[in-house]
Amino acid sequence: MTLPFGGAISAFHDTEAPKPVRDRIAGGEDPILAPGYPYEHRMKKKTYESELHALQIELVKMQTWANETGARIAVIFEGRDAAGKGGTIARFREHLNPRSAQVVALSTPNEDERSQWYFQRYIRHLPAGGEIAFFDRSWYNRGVVEDVFGFCTPAQRAQFFEQVNPFERMLVDDGIQLFKIWLTVGRAEQLRRFLERERDPLKQWKLSSIDVKGLALWDDYTRAIGETLDRTHTDAAPWTVILTDDKRRARVNAIRAVLRGIDYDRKEPAALGEIDDQVVGSPQLWHARGHA
Repeated sequence: MTLPFGGAISAFHDTEAPKPVRDRIAGGEDPILAPGYPYEHRMKKKTYESELHALQIELVKMQTWANETGARIAVIFEGRDAAGKGGTIARFREHLNPRSAQVVALSTPNEDERSQWYFQRYIRHLPAGGEIAFFDRSWYNRGVVEDVFGFCTPAQRAQFFEQVNPFERMLVDDGIQLFKIWLTVGRAEQLRRFLERERDPLKQWKLSSIDVKGLALWDDYTRAIGETLDRTHTDAAPWTVILTDDKRRARVNAIRAVLRGIDYDRKEPAALGEIDDQVVGSPQLWHARGHA
């Protein structure tokens, strides 16, 4: 089999990955790899499917309410590569009407967009009345990825931090219900997922040169993420941090976190269940457990 990027991910695992990371990966498929993760094993499949089904019914109720009332809901998903953004968004949208529940996944800005105000290309994708917008990455690219790879200048990043909190405050003051979710995955689990993608022809499309180059920049990402979370966690637009080494727990808790923040009709608290505060929290959770 021809591996993407010349097998660079396997080569990184074999020659550059820290030994503790390689040792955890060699330990097997089921055990949770991240040190300090509060569970030893993944959520059981039957439990996951039952909870997800109930939550997706609540999502349909919420969308119906949004359509009827003109509510505007924007959910931002950020996180390291392979943290589970796409899979989590897919579970949110699985049974929603795609006409009013859209994914925003913007490509690299073109020449015109690079000449615009930084937030301009995102504004056009904000939800209108009755719509839900799921951002698979967002304006927070400037806080993390662009900084790590030198795609922006220090002055541009400084300006971003000056503007982002007032910008989000304006969105919220105008009536948009804004949710910011940071999905965080441990280093060993991230590399394991990359290795799986590298070897699976159905998943190789998920890999990019940025993913490959980013493997060696874990510490740079850690610095940029920590600063971004700390500087943009506000009363108006707080971050919800979710540990995603167990995708199943992460997905159901992400849905819970959003639904609990929306006062929609016919909400059923028993169906929502309780948010697991061992895997969901504020940026303090990331600092405590999210970058191992």
